[in-house]
Amino acid sequence: MGAPALVVLAAGVGSRYGGPKQIEPVGPGGATLLDYSVYDARRAGFEAVVVVTRPELAAAFERIGATVALQRLDDVPGPVPAGRTKPWGTGHAVLAAASHVSGPFAVVNADDFYGRDGFTRAAEFLAARPAGESPGTFAIIAYPLRDTLSAAGGVNRAVCRADGEGWLESMEEVVDIRHLGDGTYEGTDARGRPVRLAGDALVSMNLWAFTPAVFALLRRGLAEFLCRADAGRSEFLISHGIRDAVRRGEARVRLLDTQGKWLGVTHPDDRPRVAAALSQLVAAGEYPERLWG
Repeated sequence: MGAPALVVLAAGVGSRYGGPKQIEPVGPGGATLLDYSVYDARRAGFEAVVVVTRPELAAAFERIGATVALQRLDDVPGPVPAGRTKPWGTGHAVLAAASHVSGPFAVVNADDFYGRDGFTRAAEFLAARPAGESPGTFAIIAYPLRDTLSAAGGVNRAVCRADGEGWLESMEEVVDIRHLGDGTYEGTDARGRPVRLAGDALVSMNLWAFTPAVFALLRRGLAEFLCRADAGRSEFLISHGIRDAVRRGEARVRLLDTQGKWLGVTHPDDRPRVAAALSQLVAAGEYPERLWG
């Protein structure tokens, strides 16, 4: 098996942040969060980098030597619902990279910082796959909920639950999660009901380890999504496609934790905190001030 590839999802519009946070410099030397992900991924053994983005942002990623794949609104099986202007979500974004990926790969968001250990765990999982393993065997590297919140407002997370052997059983989308101050957290499920969560609940931050078999599963999921009455105003997420594939028995997903520290900018007020944390990592020698020399 050759070295795995890294697929970076960078087509989001950053509505809560107020702009394209995937190109926002936050590191001491002007690095973006995407720069740190590419740096960590290459240290972990990933080679080719594919950045999925919108046409107007494509030029921003040429400097890191990435292949750019465009997530186009009309690249769907069927007509585009009237009034739709934003991308279709992370599941659709992964499909945009399909023609550029021929072997195992990891997926990350461009606007999240995952830490070196997260990429190491993904690379180790892909390297350790037995020769006879089902191609529909994947992994998700998840983070404790308490470490993924924003002091500036609520966040949306997919809460992961595994069986006794560590295989993913369910992923539940919970929105507007906030800390209640008593060591617990609360959000709202898809039906509008309150959901109480523990701080150590593992949540998806979209760090996945896949084989190309995932593309067929996501294509099926996207086709089913587009048949829904609310498709024009909703998003097709990776978690939706994988959740349904697990339920059908078409995929198995190993739920892995990590010692890595997640950082992210959901709201504008998150930026100073993330910039300070990155400065501390640079000062501690974890990263050079200028990642690319």
